[in-house]
Amino acid sequence: MSHHSVLSKLARHYDRLAEHYDSAMDRLEGWLLGDWRAWAAAQAHGRTLEIAIGTGRTLPFYPEGVAVIGVELSAGMLQYARQRARGRQLPVLLVRADAQALPIRDESIDVVISILSLCTIPDHRQALAEAYRVLRPGGRLVLVEHVRSPHRAIAAVQHLIDPLSIRFACDHLTREPLELVPQCGFRVLDIQRRRLGIVERVLAEKPL
Repeated sequence: MSHHSVLSKLARHYDRLAEHYDSAMDRLEGWLLGDWRAWAAAQAHGRTLEIAIGTGRTLPFYPEGVAVIGVELSAGMLQYARQRARGRQLPVLLVRADAQALPIRDESIDVVISILSLCTIPDHRQALAEAYRVLRPGGRLVLVEHVRSPHRAIAAVQHLIDPLSIRFACDHLTREPLELVPQCGFRVLDIQRRRLGIVERVLAEKPL
C-alpha cells in the first residue's frame, strides 16, 4: 500500500470515529491516563505544537500565555477540535496536516506534545524526527503514549492481538517510542509508567 493510501485509510478511519470519539474516550481515559493529559499540557509554554490533536481534548488544560498549534490528519476530528477551540482565551491554530511532514519551519517551536498519537502515525520515527526539526534548541518533547508492556505475559497478549488492532483500529499496541527518542537526537529527562507499564510518559529535550 502506498504512503498516500495509508494516510487516506487512517484519515477515513478517524473521520468515522470522530462523532463518538469523545464519549468513548471519556470512559477510557481516566483509567488509562489518570491526570497525565493535564501534566502534558502543563509542560507547554511559548509556541506549543500538539501533533495529532484529534478532537482537541488537551485544549482545556493548556495554561494562559501559550500559543497552541494543533495538526490533525482527520478532517472529522479537526471539526470537533475547532468547536473546542472556540471561546478559548489562548490563541489556537488548527491545521489539517500529516505529523510525518509538518508544514512548520525549522526551530520555530518551543514544545511538541504527543498524546496517544505515536501508536497510530504510520512512521512514528519520522514523526519524532519532524518534532526534532521544528523544535528550537532547548525545546521540549512531551509524550504520553500507550506502549509495549515490560511484563512478559501482558506483552505476549499485546503481540497476539496487535495484528487485529492494526488492521481494524489503525492502532499499534507494541511500539516502544522511547527507544527512538534518543535516536532522533533528543536527551531524555524523565520517564514514568503506569497501568503495568502499558502507558508511558516521557519528557525530553532538544540539546542546545
